Amino acid sequence: MNNISIIGAGRSAGACIDYILDQSVEKNWFVTVADADPELARARVSGYPNGKPAWLDVLKTNDRRDLIERADVVVSLLPAHLHLEVAHDCIKMKKHLITASYVSQEMYRLGDEARDRDLIFMGEMGLDPGIDHMSAMKQINDIKARGGEITAFRSYTGGLVAPESDDNPWHYKFTWNPRNVVLAGQGTAQYLENGKHKYIPYSRLFKEYRLIDVPGMGEFEAYANRDSLLYREVYGLSDIPNILRGTLRHRHFCEAWNALVQIGLTDGSYPILESERLSYHEMMEGYLSRAQGSGSVKERIARLLGESVDSAVMQKLEWLGLFRKKKIGLANATPAFILEQLLLEKWKLQPKDKDMIVMQHEFEYTIDGEKKESASTLVMRGKDAENTAMSKLVGLPMGIFVKLVMEGKINSTGVNIPVMPEVYEPVLQELETYDVKFTEREVSLS
Repeated sequence: MNNISIIGAGRSAGACIDYILDQSVEKNWFVTVADADPELARARVSGYPNGKPAWLDVLKTNDRRDLIERADVVVSLLPAHLHLEVAHDCIKMKKHLITASYVSQEMYRLGDEARDRDLIFMGEMGLDPGIDHMSAMKQINDIKARGGEITAFRSYTGGLVAPESDDNPWHYKFTWNPRNVVLAGQGTAQYLENGKHKYIPYSRLFKEYRLIDVPGMGEFEAYANRDSLLYREVYGLSDIPNILRGTLRHRHFCEAWNALVQIGLTDGSYPILESERLSYHEMMEGYLSRAQGSGSVKERIARLLGESVDSAVMQKLEWLGLFRKKKIGLANATPAFILEQLLLEKWKLQPKDKDMIVMQHEFEYTIDGEKKESASTLVMRGKDAENTAMSKLVGLPMGIFVKLVMEGKINSTGVNIPVMPEVYEPVLQELETYDVKFTEREVSLS
């Protein structure tokens, strides 16, 4: 095998593409980077003799199949909902497929066909999901190998702004897909606590956060993910009484984001008619009723939220510009899209800004009758707005795994996520050479 096709050259593709292109020089691989923006694809391969740019509209079936046909391994860096079309083509053409996205039920249904064709379809091969799975499985298997019985597993990850670049009252900037941030948490979060199922609907999610202490970094807020129960069997923890996966944010973020939820600004289910003619001030007034009484729009929004007009939450809303009389300028846009476009302006990483990834796994377990608690923590800062920790930690695991597949070192066929030792051991080992290292600590509780 010596041909790789990478589909997508966007926000967090850089580290993955750079790694594969660097390897291509030594290993004589030929790498095609395809994107709907040909200039972006050309920039990604610039300076690499084995790299070739290509224009691709992924919805054009024949063009997509031509690209896939020429590859041995396909890396899809597309939005998650587009992976399935690529996957069906890879099945027909007998090509291996790697993505960083959550594996959907539709993708899992391709498992038998992929296995029958000796194909490797690996999903969730990024940061979260990805490094979280691999690092957790390493710890889980280590605890079990020492004879431990795990009674609690909690895992938290946050894509954040580094403290030295934190210059806004929200203590947040975009390092990942903005739309995913705006829509995060919608649905109902489910987890296990003391053997009982717990449910947090979206309307309460950002109220019911917990505080997590990260050594050397202080406290962070963590709100529950929707998918906490999905990984019990995959992790070999089917009988565990406590399991929770959550997302980290800097302190005082959740209460302000909850205000946006309560107002209705994260709703993507309907358009605001003639929204291009409205000002932000007029849109906010539209969410008020007689129940909020009289006064300015800002005063009445504060009343709706149960806040004082000069509270920290209200200051954050004002900083976003939600009470300005500036026109929205977006035709028939949903509230969520209007908010997303506003936040893109306010939460943009400036050229010298650094992002920061924080990941922490927490375990409780019993060994030889002794109760223990351990934590495994990763903290990494980016270099600047272009070379982010997010891009590095999403892209490097994919790149390393592509290398392992190209070298014939992976035997696990079918549709999988990276929870098997043949995957996580070499990937985590190589990640350490890029300073992706977890700090471990263990204490006795009895």
